[in-house]
Amino acid sequence: MPTRLVVPNEIAPGERRIALAPDVAKKLSATGVSVALQQGAALSSYFKDEDFVDVEIVADAATLYKDADLIFKVMPPTLDELKLMKDGCTVVGFMVPSKNAEMMQLMCEKKITSLAMELVPRITRAQSMDALSSQASIAGYMGVLMGAQLAPVFFPMLTTAAGTIRPAKVLVIGVGVAGLQAIATAKRLGAIVEAYDVRSATREQVESLGAKFIDTGVSADGEGGYARELTEDEKQQQQDVLAKHIAMADVIISTAAIPGRPSPKIITEAMVEDMKTGSVIVDLASEGGGNCELTKPGETFEYKERVTIHGPLNVPGELPIHASEMYAKNLFNLVSPFINEGELALDFEDDVIAGCVLTRDGAIVHAQYKK
Repeated sequence: MPTRLVVPNEIAPGERRIALAPDVAKKLSATGVSVALQQGAALSSYFKDEDFVDVEIVADAATLYKDADLIFKVMPPTLDELKLMKDGCTVVGFMVPSKNAEMMQLMCEKKITSLAMELVPRITRAQSMDALSSQASIAGYMGVLMGAQLAPVFFPMLTTAAGTIRPAKVLVIGVGVAGLQAIATAKRLGAIVEAYDVRSATREQVESLGAKFIDTGVSADGEGGYARELTEDEKQQQQDVLAKHIAMADVIISTAAIPGRPSPKIITEAMVEDMKTGSVIVDLASEGGGNCELTKPGETFEYKERVTIHGPLNVPGELPIHASEMYAKNLFNLVSPFINEGELALDFEDDVIAGCVLTRDGAIVHAQYKK
């Protein structure tokens, strides 16, 4: 019997992405697996049911999950969703394990194998499967557009009948995938762009995009492409240098986030106090509490009627067509090497699968989360 792959409606409030796109559905069907989609599940991503060729459309979640062997999701499954799934199935999606202990416990009880997309190792072979990167690129792009909309100034230099208007100064904090996309987007809009990251290796990337790299004299290159924790002295040195650049910025795009951990606090209230009237902070690290001490995740407010602080959540969901297409390709690239004549057989010795498997055979197996 071929593996039955199902994709349900995402029920998390405000989630507009879906874990399947029409072109990926065709590729999956070509591998021999049986593909089913919950009726209307892709409408929030602007895909109609009839866009999915050779895909069974199922009316409700209970029927969809009943015989599912493999489940693609965006957001972590709820406890109610898990109860509908058959024992021993495989679920692939973002799991946010640090916030979902009950979810992991129930998956263990039902012997569900779960692959967490945020745990896909950042190695060369896994680049096409790296959903964190694909979604972060969208966040970086959208973050700049949000900043441009909130800012009371033009981004580009303009020559008008009323004189020349100087370009906006944009500061990007955190030069990962989101930060690099933010730099590129701000440059396309004509702003003067500076960028900062504690990883000194990012200087070349920043400068290649035409931005100026801010050197604080602190280097915190860590493992897996992420930064290590700074010492108190290093944090102070970082803040002393950054404060000057923050004070001159019209828009700050902050992107410094580490999956599963609180976002580092980089922008202090004192720094915000010194910012120009009318300036804007777009804190793309809001999911982890934000890079600014004052950020209110999910809210936009004015600090002392001077500085706008925007703490958006689920930014990739603001661009649901491309976010869904990119995410679905990440999922396909992860599992398709292990599909043979329509049957899924995961190789748990494979570096990528071993790196992202969260639960298996009734236990939490990922080293970071097992007890």
